[in-house]
Amino acid sequence: MAKLELKIVTPERQVLSLEVDEVVLPSHEGYLGVLPGHAPLLCQLDIGEISYRVGNERHYLAASGGFAEVLREGVTVLATNCEPAEEIDLERARRAQKKAEEQLSAEIGSYEFRRAEVHLKRAIARIHVHGQARGMMS
Repeated sequence: MAKLELKIVTPERQVLSLEVDEVVLPSHEGYLGVLPGHAPLLCQLDIGEISYRVGNERHYLAASGGFAEVLREGVTVLATNCEPAEEIDLERARRAQKKAEEQLSAEIGSYEFRRAEVHLKRAIARIHVHGQARGMMS
């Protein structure tokens, strides 16, 4: 059966490079599923969950924006930030969620409000990915 070469890099490091059966990406237009032979495309990534499947095993990463290039033979993700589930500090993510929620409930300007929204979305994505990797919602 055909496979995809999945490469995920951030400005700091190469997160992974391996052959997979399927990739799901958080694009700005919604989640995008990619199988071998997918039509080529370039998309902007949103904050969310990247998942990939090797055989019957699914793996999860939390992504914070970037771009993805899909070609017939593979997917290259240039992420602003990307963390595999096993690297996520759950307590830190929960503290970030609480702080962002407190900021959103306070009297702040539109710039600060947007920043707090982004921080909240990122924290929720990290918490969700952490839970998905353990087969449950955290």
